[in-house]
Amino acid sequence: MIDFGYLKNYRNFARFIKEKRKMDIQNKVQEILQRFHTQAIIFDLDGTLIDNNAYHLKTWKKYLENIGRNILEDEYNANINGRTNKDVIQYIFGRQMSDEEILKYSLEKEALYREMYLPFIKPVAGLIEFLEILSKKNIRMAIATSGIQPNIDFMFENLPIKKYFKTVVNSSHITKGKPDPEIYLKAASILQIPPENCLVFEDAVVGINAAKAAGMKVIALATTHPREELTGADMIIEDFHF
Repeated sequence: MIDFGYLKNYRNFARFIKEKRKMDIQNKVQEILQRFHTQAIIFDLDGTLIDNNAYHLKTWKKYLENIGRNILEDEYNANINGRTNKDVIQYIFGRQMSDEEILKYSLEKEALYREMYLPFIKPVAGLIEFLEILSKKNIRMAIATSGIQPNIDFMFENLPIKKYFKTVVNSSHITKGKPDPEIYLKAASILQIPPENCLVFEDAVVGINAAKAAGMKVIALATTHPREELTGADMIIEDFHF
């Protein structure tokens, strides 16, 4: 015989645990906002909103098979992750290129990336709950990514987060890529928030350096680099469950 009283108590307990977890996260978010005097939050995209850098690495490996060029993870993390396609492509091919040539390689590689990543795309754990908490607190939010617009559109088409971001700055909006602070200063300017009141979430070392150079506080996600490589950040987390 089913003990319905037990099931009811179990459901009540599970509901209690879920609500307590939700309250704990809300309290943690409020603590972080106060600690860093936050009026706006700026997110990197790759490795920060979606945990996709392994797929960018797989894509580069596949794309470069035809020219006999191989990319190792350490090389990817040190010289590719977080940088604009213009910088990456000229680094990989080892020469200066025209804008037309860079665009050709960039569009080919990114189309392959979207094809390979589509079956696996998902947000970093806890992201959507975190964005909803920020929205209810009227915290302004932006994306500042070295990526290209088709990849941003791809993310928005497959994850329900577009409504949180009225401001998106990508590689076409800047002249200098990360670690230069230009992209973060531009995002802060559009948000009309002083840099010292902007909190950045990043996964890449070059991105952390860019945000710090802009005078912002940084929380690093250990999705791509080990924690010991992220010590330039003000705080390190595994995901948005804090």
